[in-house]
Amino acid sequence: MRQRLFFWFKTHLGFSAKESRGFLLLIPFLLVLIGASQVLAWAKDRNANKLYQNYLNQVDSLERAGVKLLISPLPTFNPEDTIRRTHSNKVAERILRLPFSEADSVVLQIVPGIGALTAGRIIKHRESLGGFILIAQLNEVYGLKPETIPIIWEYFDFDTVAPRQLDINTVPLEDLAKHPYISYQEAKVLVAYRLQHGPYLQLDDLLKIKIFKADWVNKIGPYLDFEVKEVDAGKK
Repeated sequence: MRQRLFFWFKTHLGFSAKESRGFLLLIPFLLVLIGASQVLAWAKDRNANKLYQNYLNQVDSLERAGVKLLISPLPTFNPEDTIRRTHSNKVAERILRLPFSEADSVVLQIVPGIGALTAGRIIKHRESLGGFILIAQLNEVYGLKPETIPIIWEYFDFDTVAPRQLDINTVPLEDLAKHPYISYQEAKVLVAYRLQHGPYLQLDDLLKIKIFKADWVNKIGPYLDFEVKEVDAGKK
């Protein structure tokens, strides 16, 4: 049997007799390593499941006692920005509801599930855009869970305001590329077309650039001002 194995190793793997003997000695060691890794993985999963069950038991006990969870019993994460907490009607009744456009990163933290980091990201995205015009735009905020968005309207009123607009016919390339919906490559094309063909008169003029899709043009449209100044009109 051993000679047959040596012959197979030689014909199929090109092993010499010495290499075949060494490989046979190595096989038990490899099997032990594979078995040990499987045992360690099983033990790790078992400990993780046990830890998670203990966590759930602690949360259930705290909730039954009427205690709100502000800090996770687990040391591995903080639920401040990621865990949806039970909404308190009493809190909503005690505060003055503001239009969402007037909320800053401090008052936004009244919403369960929104901590300092997430509130800061919401305000930064709003300012980069020039203002939210649709509730759906909140889905673009990194770290803001979709299930948290409906809770916001228990504390604030979403108001549609005229967004801050960029003058598409005069805005520099660098400033245009700073808008979240416009990449640097797209901004280069917009400015190059403007320089070659003159000022844009309306949103549909952007569709004359054949590579741009209508849904993207409509998306950026509310944030662009197409009013042609007298200087541009004279050039036209």
